[in-house]
Amino acid sequence: MAKPRLVQNAPFGGKEISSGFLSSGWYYANQTLLLGILLAIIGNILISISLNLQKWSHLRLMRQANQKPFYRSKLWWCGIILMGTGEMGNFAAYGFASIMVIAPLGNVAVIGGTVTIAGIFLLVTFAPSVTQELTTRKIQNDLVSWQFLIYVVVAVITFCILLYFHKRRKVNHIVVLLTMVALLASLNVISVKAVATMIALSVRSNMQLTYPVFYIMLILMVLTCVFQVKFLNQAMKLYSEAEVIPMNYVFFTISAVVAGAIFYQEFQDASLLSGFMFLFGCFLSFVGVFIITRKRGKECLTSFYIDYGHIPGKKMRSKIQPDSNNLSYGSLCYEGDSVKAQS
Repeated sequence: MAKPRLVQNAPFGGKEISSGFLSSGWYYANQTLLLGILLAIIGNILISISLNLQKWSHLRLMRQANQKPFYRSKLWWCGIILMGTGEMGNFAAYGFASIMVIAPLGNVAVIGGTVTIAGIFLLVTFAPSVTQELTTRKIQNDLVSWQFLIYVVVAVITFCILLYFHKRRKVNHIVVLLTMVALLASLNVISVKAVATMIALSVRSNMQLTYPVFYIMLILMVLTCVFQVKFLNQAMKLYSEAEVIPMNYVFFTISAVVAGAIFYQEFQDASLLSGFMFLFGCFLSFVGVFIITRKRGKECLTSFYIDYGHIPGKKMRSKIQPDSNNLSYGSLCYEGDSVKAQS
């Protein structure tokens, strides 16, 4: 067996690192990254299906004469279960790759589009590589860093202002709802990344679950996830998925990238070219998502048809109620056609 060649002033006690070692290390790192990307893609596809199922359940409930709460719908619960499964895939993905790689992959929920695919390629290729190993001690230090504390204060104040307008002033604009979701998501990705990493380190015989910061992050992860689902569900109930999905993707990606850059310093060692190409990939992904969804027609208002026969002074001369099995039943989608039919 050939002895390792000694090199003066070489690292690791004067032993030159063989190219085979570097190749195996490079292969392991890229294999781990690809596993995280695959888990994120599968998870986001399941989340996309779940959002559509929830929207479908809301539309079905609105067409019923005796409406019941959405949480009593089996279809809505199927969507919630799929969303939970997808989020578990994202949770595992954060243990294998950085936030910069995983967060923008949410655009796979909108399948297709050359621009979107080009954006994904640039995101994965030029995402900043995090060389510093994440440990529990580092997470503790980052929690009390001045840049993160400033970010948390600004995020909490902004969230409270939006929540006041939403609850007290009944402002249900899509931007208000999805901004609250994004602010929660920024704290959620930080906690998910921390919890997933500490669990992965514990599995590798380096126990991290005895530190209090693990349970702090776990509680933060659960709370932010629950309220994210709450506000996102309200947005899906009031607006179409063609509006909610692309806007939520853009808001979520921006908040996740900013949170990762502040808390985990994921842009710290990135070159100017890599940073520019990564941001350009984000921009292409945003454009691709909006191109794909812009041709989807806006959903009709959920106001019910009016039976003119029950209004004094009005005589119903034709049937204006559509077939109950028709998808347009219970809305004013074809009100113009109905009026024309009467005249």
